[in-house]
Amino acid sequence: MEKSEKSGLEQWRSRAEELLGTMTLAEKIGQTVQYGRCEERERELIAEGKVGSLLNVHGADKVNELQRIAVERSRLGIPLLIGDDVIHGFRTIFPIPLAEAASWDLDAMEKNACIAAIEAAAEGIRWTFAPMADLTREPRWGRIAESTGEDVYLSSLAAAAKVRGFQSLNAEGFPTVAACVKHFAGYGWVEGGRDYDTTDMSERTLRETVLPPYLGGIQAGALTVMSAFSELNGVPATGSSYLLRDILREEWGFTGMVVSDWESIEELIYHGYAEDRRDSARRGLLAGVDMDMHSGVYLEHLESLVEESPELMKLLDEAVLRILMVKFQLGLFERPYVDAGEPPAAGIPAEHAEQARDSARKSIVLLQNDSGILPLDDERHRKIALIGPLADDRHNSMGCWAWKGRDEDVVTVWDAFQSEIGPHAEVCYEPGSGINEAIPGGIDRAVELAKQCDVAVVTVGESEAMTGEHYNVASITLPACQERLIRELKEKTATPVIVVLMNGRPLATEWVHRHADAVVEAWHLGTMTGSALADVLTGRHNPSGRLPVTIPRSTGQIPIYYNRKNTGRPHLYEDYIDCDDSPLYPFGYGLSYTTFHYDDLQLERSAIHRDESVSVSVRVSNAGPRAGEETVQLYIRDLVGSTTRPVKELKGFRKVFLQPGESRTVSFELTPAELGLLDEQFRFKVEPGKFHIWIGPHSEEGLQGELTVT
Repeated sequence: MEKSEKSGLEQWRSRAEELLGTMTLAEKIGQTVQYGRCEERERELIAEGKVGSLLNVHGADKVNELQRIAVERSRLGIPLLIGDDVIHGFRTIFPIPLAEAASWDLDAMEKNACIAAIEAAAEGIRWTFAPMADLTREPRWGRIAESTGEDVYLSSLAAAAKVRGFQSLNAEGFPTVAACVKHFAGYGWVEGGRDYDTTDMSERTLRETVLPPYLGGIQAGALTVMSAFSELNGVPATGSSYLLRDILREEWGFTGMVVSDWESIEELIYHGYAEDRRDSARRGLLAGVDMDMHSGVYLEHLESLVEESPELMKLLDEAVLRILMVKFQLGLFERPYVDAGEPPAAGIPAEHAEQARDSARKSIVLLQNDSGILPLDDERHRKIALIGPLADDRHNSMGCWAWKGRDEDVVTVWDAFQSEIGPHAEVCYEPGSGINEAIPGGIDRAVELAKQCDVAVVTVGESEAMTGEHYNVASITLPACQERLIRELKEKTATPVIVVLMNGRPLATEWVHRHADAVVEAWHLGTMTGSALADVLTGRHNPSGRLPVTIPRSTGQIPIYYNRKNTGRPHLYEDYIDCDDSPLYPFGYGLSYTTFHYDDLQLERSAIHRDESVSVSVRVSNAGPRAGEETVQLYIRDLVGSTTRPVKELKGFRKVFLQPGESRTVSFELTPAELGLLDEQFRFKVEPGKFHIWIGPHSEEGLQGELTVT
């Protein structure tokens, strides 16, 4: 920590401690109270100093009005902390987090978060409940859309990048908004993909796989953490002192503020962990939850609990001090009000739109192009049929958690095709089907249109209401009406079919992948969906996205992920008798319109001591006709350890842009941090032995070398 930063923290702590010393018990409790509504009762409580935070408050005028009540009418004038779910954009909607992860572009993730923070802060929101650092291998779970996928390494770096972006400094030198790493911990491990359900895992899985992404966000400086709805190994996370005090505070040294998820303190009752609302308040405070989101149990019961058990006052004081520190660190005491300034522009700023477009096109993954039908060009594709329920949809392409996005800002695929392809080729549109239901005569019209065209671009997938919180599915397939649309286009026409998938989770669509001429994974891309897709489909942007998740052939393969364990019988049996046990597409996979070639894998040394590092490099060449960007991926395997290791682990990646015929050497440094493991007592160590090293384009391909550690 820099000396000036340390002195600033010390100054804020001194001010917070001084303020804490002047507060009554009721005022202290008030700082721990957050409400997700603001009606007359809440306004009265704010004036009495009995509410410290609000969410779901929209608009600068409204925020200023409520801040005036807190600052000018309450006894101590402590400003409110206004929070909200700014997940992948505010007015400018960026790709959903799972799609952002497919870009493998940490700089873009940081820029997106920075823009979202600027737009949110302009309306008085100074706290976002993001990033979600819940690693998951469960595509049935609706909130996989809000995750960054299945991998520890990539998810940890993504969490850190987003924290840096959200907390980038404003003109006054304060974080633009406070980030909130959530949901601590293990929420992505819910059984059966059922939101809020039980999570049960070994201590090894918790520490090796689940916890690191949260730690990545915390080490990047996140000011707050949110506890999870779910239980972990028999104890609800919001009531777990093991998670919130032993790990988060004692082991990791986190000094920021912990907020519950929505009413999750009260939900300790429904878990069967607390007797009633009063008991839930006691257990929440004991566990280490500083702020109660919306349930009101702290407001109702902490005063009598502290009076009955004076030892709780110390825990309350610590909680309030942490809350006040966040407010001081954000500069709320200096600038509690939003500067109205100029009236808001009619649309989103051009530079924000351009960043959204660039991020979206980098998130698109080309999964299949066997026939070379893509990119579209004026000579071969003079008449294009644009088909599908999502081709002209201004709402669903934004995806879940886009509550502040406006439909009128969205560029649909139909918009972009008309404006950017239309001048060079004839483009015709027919939806063919709804998202979840057939349109009478729709498929027949789509088939007739496709017969008259050189190519059909079919945009299918999920609505925003099919993903996100509580929107879980039992089968990760396309809705039947959409699959039927694609089947009939293939079976009743000779027209090449390009399938564009717009979705919030991996979809097991093996028939589509076997029969379509090209398949493009476009996810939910946000405001600039159409422009980004037009860029990629026409070749103006060479696709560079890579999968942050493994795509299964069938729902029954779940969980399927690349860094599995070898087991004692890795090749004796197939996993299933009714399904190919390989993934449809592996983690890290993605095609380009050019061809990248790998050669000359070099290890600086073939043997190192366990406390040493080694450089590993490979030459990557663009052997194709177009400039393009490759994501070079480094994987390792510890062949023998005191605890079993995965068959592969991602330990590095580099994005490299190459012109046709250009070659570049890409280097990685493998340090003890990448080579170590947790032993039987969960102590980190690097053990002697042999390691396999791969560098390649995805988790199932690459040049292999061997390293000996002594």
